[in-house]
Amino acid sequence: MAEAETRSDAGQCMNGKSSGEVLEFSLGSENYALDINLVREIVEMMPITAIPRAPVHIRGVINLRGEIVNIVNLNTFLKLPDRPVTKDQKIIVLMAEVAGGNNVGIIVDNVSSVTEISADQVDCMTESIAGNESRYIKGIITSGQDTGTNAAKNLIIWLDIHKMFKDLEKK
Repeated sequence: MAEAETRSDAGQCMNGKSSGEVLEFSLGSENYALDINLVREIVEMMPITAIPRAPVHIRGVINLRGEIVNIVNLNTFLKLPDRPVTKDQKIIVLMAEVAGGNNVGIIVDNVSSVTEISADQVDCMTESIAGNESRYIKGIITSGQDTGTNAAKNLIIWLDIHKMFKDLEKK
């Protein structure tokens, strides 16, 4: 697919906007992002209480200043290799409306930054290209400087958190 064709639909995954902000984070060696307006806060890892007979992608719950927050293991949900939880990881607590009014957090390895992106940095994914297993990928963000060799460019997988939690509610 030609670059112009791919980038022309960037407005579609950016909801018609020419720019926006995402929160960058890592899972393993890969970089991911989600819309910053979906994030309530980022907290240090804390003890997670397991819930008996919970789905495999639900790691458990935490008590965050008196509120119970469900913790989703993003690695398991995205069918990435599962890893043990460590004290160095972070929990991104999402806005309650993302998960149908529920308090939900996701475990990530590291949070990098809040980044401004523009439509020309985004290649939107469509179901026909991405396939069923990649339906939670909104697009691929290219960041960094173009040095002519593309060595300094980073690819960031932009997750469609709304679609993830709509599917979670169905399960």
